Amino acid sequence: MTKKVEFEAKTLKEAEIKAVELLKMPLQYIKLNLLKEKKGILGIGANQYYEAILEFNLALEGKKYLEAIFQALEIDVKMEFRNLNEGLEIYYQIQSKENALLIGRDGKTLEAFQTMLKTYLHNFTDDRMLVSLDIGQYKQNRKKQLEILATKLAKEVAFTRIEASLDPMNSYERRIIHTKLAEWRDVYTESEGEGENRKIIIKPRKK
Repeated sequence: MTKKVEFEAKTLKEAEIKAVELLKMPLQYIKLNLLKEKKGILGIGANQYYEAILEFNLALEGKKYLEAIFQALEIDVKMEFRNLNEGLEIYYQIQSKENALLIGRDGKTLEAFQTMLKTYLHNFTDDRMLVSLDIGQYKQNRKKQLEILATKLAKEVAFTRIEASLDPMNSYERRIIHTKLAEWRDVYTESEGEGENRKIIIKPRKK
């Protein structure tokens, strides 16, 4: 569901100004509907009731936003995107000659780009959305690496009965580990620590 607001205004111009202020978006993205008119006495006290609705293609707006960033950085990119779950999930895939620069150490620059993208797109809607950005298939490859690591450590913990601690990870990477080991009978996972120091502990289950 997109953002919409209802309000009173004396004129169409006033309604346009209020709609921009309330929705915090340019007028080009806003559709105004006149709901009803309140007639005053001899024209005094007359008011109009409007509904303002954001109109846009969310995935396309995200693409244009990313293109503007990379254009400002003077980096040429090829971009693909797809919608799933009635538009509530949007996936962006980027390829460039500067993949390493855009990904950054441990994917931190990529994570920053994704956070900026999410923040921008949430200006358009109040819905809970999944917005994912990948560059050079970094996340896809990282997911495989983490699943292999999780399986290896889980086997060791199950055999030795000694818990194993992984390096601190972001929430996306921790979720990969949790999901991979969720159905294991001999081990379970817990997250410990705060902020950038939050990490996963793989523990043996009591027999």
